Amino acid sequence: MSLPDPHDTAAYDAALPGVTVGPPSPLSGRPEIRDYDPTWPEAYAREAARVTAALGERAAALEHVGSTSVPDLPAKPIIDMVLEVPDSSDEPAYVPDLEAAGYVLRIREPSWYEHRMLRDPDEHVHLHVFSAGCSETQRMIRFRDHLRADAADRELYARTKRELAAQDWKYMQQYADAKTGVVEEILIRAGAG
Repeated sequence: MSLPDPHDTAAYDAALPGVTVGPPSPLSGRPEIRDYDPTWPEAYAREAARVTAALGERAAALEHVGSTSVPDLPAKPIIDMVLEVPDSSDEPAYVPDLEAAGYVLRIREPSWYEHRMLRDPDEHVHLHVFSAGCSETQRMIRFRDHLRADAADRELYARTKRELAAQDWKYMQQYADAKTGVVEEILIRAGAG
């Protein structure tokens, strides 16, 4: 989905049904940002085991990404994972097995790297799926690794997240898209912009 102005709720009302499987879910409050929790890597490990048990060798790559993967970075308490499969557009090849493991397909974005996103019913896990070798996977990993190594950019990102989380958003995607400018700025410094 192309990024509308994050403050233009009408644009999100129009765009989200085109990529959301089922109805879009409005926020019931502001995004919750917590201090880093040292149990997040363990939560990732449990979920990674569940994904690899469901897919076996079809899981070409699986990584913990997003803010919960960066020590000392505050985050929404949602484990973001990026999974590569042979062809993310071939949903019958992997989605039924992930659904049998407890995940639910929520996002289908053919125009953005054939991205799919599944989540657990409690919304504690977001599983982002791309085709093997997708450049977006590498951008996510480079962003994570840079934040792990660069305290100044980690603090900049934390400050931005807290400022944006203090605003009212109808959809979580608006909050996520509002971070795009600072993410792109950090990716340039990380050599992935």
